[in-house]
Amino acid sequence: MHEILRRLDEKREAARAGGGARRIEAQHAKGKLTARERLDILLDPGSFEEWDMFVEHRSHDFGMEAQQVPGDGVVTGYGAVNGRLVFVFSQDFTVFGGSLSEAHAEKICKIMNQAINVGAPVIGLNDSGGARIQEGVASLAGYAEVFQRNVMASGVVPQISLIMGPCAGGAVYSPAMTDFIFMVKDSSYMFVTGPEVVKTVTHETVTQEELGGAITHTTRSGVADLAFENDVEALVELRRFVDFLPGSNRAPPPARPSSDPPDRADPSLDTLIPPNPNKPYDMRELIEKIADDGDFFELQPNFAANILIGFARMEGATIGIVANQPMMLAGCLDIDSARKAARFVRFCDCFNIPIVTFVDVPGFLPGTAQEHGAIIKHGAKLLFAFAEATVPKVTLITRKAYGGAYDVMSSKHLRGDVNFAWPSAEIAVMGPKGAVEIIFRANSGDAAAIEARTEEYREKFANPFVAASRGFIDDVIQPATTRRRLCRALAMLRGKQLRNPWKKHDNIPL
Repeated sequence: MHEILRRLDEKREAARAGGGARRIEAQHAKGKLTARERLDILLDPGSFEEWDMFVEHRSHDFGMEAQQVPGDGVVTGYGAVNGRLVFVFSQDFTVFGGSLSEAHAEKICKIMNQAINVGAPVIGLNDSGGARIQEGVASLAGYAEVFQRNVMASGVVPQISLIMGPCAGGAVYSPAMTDFIFMVKDSSYMFVTGPEVVKTVTHETVTQEELGGAITHTTRSGVADLAFENDVEALVELRRFVDFLPGSNRAPPPARPSSDPPDRADPSLDTLIPPNPNKPYDMRELIEKIADDGDFFELQPNFAANILIGFARMEGATIGIVANQPMMLAGCLDIDSARKAARFVRFCDCFNIPIVTFVDVPGFLPGTAQEHGAIIKHGAKLLFAFAEATVPKVTLITRKAYGGAYDVMSSKHLRGDVNFAWPSAEIAVMGPKGAVEIIFRANSGDAAAIEARTEEYREKFANPFVAASRGFIDDVIQPATTRRRLCRALAMLRGKQLRNPWKKHDNIPL
């Protein structure tokens, strides 16, 4: 028995050593942690239960039979984040460059299957050179097996990808199908074809960072949700983020005790809206003043900044927030903002997270670039997402809600449960000046008459009371009382039950 135990210890030490001291030093020299060091930070101390530590690849081509490392380049298992169960895999770049083999993929698939069965999030720490070339089609089959699990897990358990190194070629499609993607600046990148291929085919010269770095994907493409300065910051923030998410679609949103009174008033909100309707204000200020302890975990802050999305808590329970941002493009909806918000709304609906929507939208962004880029289809994604959502939906119109954009932003007509407006709200087909210029086109040369008609239109329609008289607004509330009214509405909706007609699946305008 002692001999067997000694061999067991040796095997464990070999697995923990990964690719060896030299490769670990090379990993550290790049400012990157090893696969196991990352798990030590992400998971609660002592909570990690590792699976398949002794798995090795089965390849005998190109001398691979002489290169066997226990674990085969990925550490898998389960543990806890702030006491809550999660399943994890962490690719080890020190072993075959973290490349994916058939055995490597089987390890990932095993924990994904179990996560679906027990109802717990899957977190992938990606740091891989891609498919293991020596295994040929077997490695490609491994990727496809992982992709299939991503699809089966979608909407069942939250899936989070943290890109902490290279992620190229077919490898990018697994993170792309997860719910959230985080990246690390200067050390992680994602692209389908690398700079060399790009130069050969299109004659463009581009660096890895420019092509698929963290800044590129969080500001230009919108592929990633957040970029962090280093591995440690990314893992610490990921621990904070997981706290907002339920374990599965069968679980309610997590709640934690809060000392922030639900009836807390904030008189400063009474003066948040500028007297000039064309002057912007920061919608983040409103969000932070109504959320528990001002805690707002914003996603994609540097992409499509004309709309804000993220998680907060009210009375301790997680809520999803969607808000127009007047500081950028006057809060107009465009292609990128519609895609950004639609995907977030659908995530919240999948996982029973109530949605609070703050509206200040003058319409859709005009222009040939938007029309030729299919704003009709992309805008319909957000409309579709709000309309199909069955979770509690509470909407507050702070200022402008014009035209079709009023409808799209979780209006009463899209089964909004509780729809509030501030007294400053303007709910109309379009702005007063534009409306009058169309209605009284024949008198367009009479500036005084147009001004008088504009004021008349503003009094009749550019206020919340016409919509309220038809029941499209449930109440016009004092801004200072916003937190209390939202908390009460969300508390009332906790028992909400609503089912869409049976269907195999919908056909969202992709």
